[in-house]
Formats: sequence, C-alpha cells, structure tokens
Amino acid sequence: MTLTQLRAFVAVARLGSVKAAALSLRVSEPAVSGAVAALRRELGDQLFVRAGGGIALTPGGRRLAAGAAEIVGLAEETRRRVREAGTETSSLRVAATEPSAELIVPPLLEAFVRRQPEVDSDTLAVPAQVLTELLLDRRADVAIGPTTADGDGPTGDRDPAADAVEHIPFLRFRLVVVASPRHAGAGLDRAGYGPLRLPVSRLPREHWLLGPGQLDPATPGGAFLARNGVGERSVSFFPSTTAALNAVAAGDGLSLTLLHLVRDELRHGTLTVLEIPGTPVNGVMQVSALRGDRRSPTASALCRFVTTPAALRSLLSRTTGVPGAHFHPTVHVSLWS
Repeated sequence: MTLTQLRAFVAVARLGSVKAAALSLRVSEPAVSGAVAALRRELGDQLFVRAGGGIALTPGGRRLAAGAAEIVGLAEETRRRVREAGTETSSLRVAATEPSAELIVPPLLEAFVRRQPEVDSDTLAVPAQVLTELLLDRRADVAIGPTTADGDGPTGDRDPAADAVEHIPFLRFRLVVVASPRHAGAGLDRAGYGPLRLPVSRLPREHWLLGPGQLDPATPGGAFLARNGVGERSVSFFPSTTAALNAVAAGDGLSLTLLHLVRDELRHGTLTVLEIPGTPVNGVMQVSALRGDRRSPTASALCRFVTTPAALRSLLSRTTGVPGAHFHPTVHVSLWS
C-alpha cells in the first residue's frame, strides 16, 4: 500500500469518478484505475461499485477513505514541515477559484505579506469543486472562493470529512454585466439617462468575453450564466479577466465582473452596466482552512487578517502586486476541456 495508491483512492471517493480524480491529480485515468486495482487486490475488497451514474463506497471502502484521507494529509503536512525546517520563511499555499486567484488573492497577499514578511506564498488556481479536497489532503493551507448558493462553502462540500473545514466570510461582492457604451446591445430599451437594459432572452445570443474559470457552474457568476443559457459556444476566453474587460471596453462584447473593480471605468465612461433581470449577482467571498491544530500558524494568521480593515482596504483598491521575493506564479489547473 503506497501513498500514491491512497491518494488516488481518496480522490475517487471524494469526487465520485475515476475521470474527475485523474484530472484533479493531473495524471491519466489508467494510472488512477491501476492504483485503485492494486488496493482492491491487497485489501480483498471492491472498495466501491458503480451506482446511479457515480459510485457507492462499500463498508470497507468507507473505512479506507477515512483512514487514507488522514494518512495523505499527514504526509503533505510532513513534507511542508521538512521544507520549512532550518529556514527563516514559512510557506503559505493558497488554492483559489481562477477569478479569485487573479482579482482577490494578489491584493490580499500583498497586504498580508507587509505584516508577515517571512511568508513565502504559492497560489493554485482550480475549479471551485476541488477547493475542499485540496485542504483535506493538505495540498493547500487555505482556500479562497465564493460561497455556494446554500452557503456550505466554496465547493458544495459532499464529503463528511469536510466538517473539519472552517469557512470565514470576509467580503460581500456584486457581479454586474458590463459592455462598452458603443456596444450594439447596450442601447436597447434605454430610457433617458437611466440604466441600459438588456432582456434575458438575448443573453445566449450575445458575444461574451470572459477570463479563465468564469463559466465554472459552482461559482455565483458561472451559475448565473448557465441559468441564462450562456455556454462555451457564445464565449471567447481570454488569459485573464483584465484582458477580457479591455476587449469589452473596445466594444467587442459583454462580460460579468466585480462591480467594485470597474468603478473607475464606469466613472470615465469606458464601460457601462447593463440592467438585466437577476443582476447584480450578490455573493460572499470566504477563506477556508482546516480547524484546530491541523491548521498551520501561517494559515491561522491569514484567516485572522482577512477580516481586518487593512484587508478590506486592500481589496477595494487597486493592487500593485505581491512583493517579488514572496511571490510564485499562479498555477492553473482546469477540470474541464
């Protein structure tokens, strides 16, 4: 029984399929299937069976999932402690949804590192559904993303072990649909100097300009677009949300963005907000981390910091970036084609 085999089985148990586990672990599906098959042979148990389009754990599989999750988590924690031993820095691994990794994490870490100069940070940009998994496996110290509609957390926690995770809300936000004032659809139903209006029925036919991960259905913005029929066929993706908004300002289409980040553009008239039923989309950003002594001191410090006035000021103002000595490029992991 190896860590690789246990890690593969835990991912399958949490995500409900071999395919999703392979994407999460960034390995091939045969590699995951082979690891699980080896465990089945060694333990003499099927561990899980296919049921209802997903999987159902056997009694032995449930026991293995609980124990394996703890073993995998302890292994990751041990690796972190060894890396930090004998150095004057402490590591902080931040997992975030892709829009959050671009728009929320950099200003937050910039302000945090000014108070904690010994912190060396990495950011992993992932779909919302795997944030809790990364925490439970200790592949991330904290996770940052929006709450789900039911308020359970950034991933819609399915695993009972997710009770070990604490969610701390720190920022209320509004998502609005923006366009250039010159956009062909922006003038529909305009009344004097009031808001520019666009009927919901037009949304699937519009050209949407979005950054990475903005169609993620587990986020408030992605859920709004999915409800209104906006899919990949009507979307052009850009390497960043900022690049998408620049294209919108040039009159190329519509985008969905955080209201507080485009106030300057709205004031200068390069962008305008469209009034659409169901908008603005209100949400809450939160930081999540393991509870108790399984949370690293650096993660605890960030969890305390996000609720301070200094953190709020950093999020509502333009960022200059994380200091170079403390920054590593964001790693992006996508679970969809």
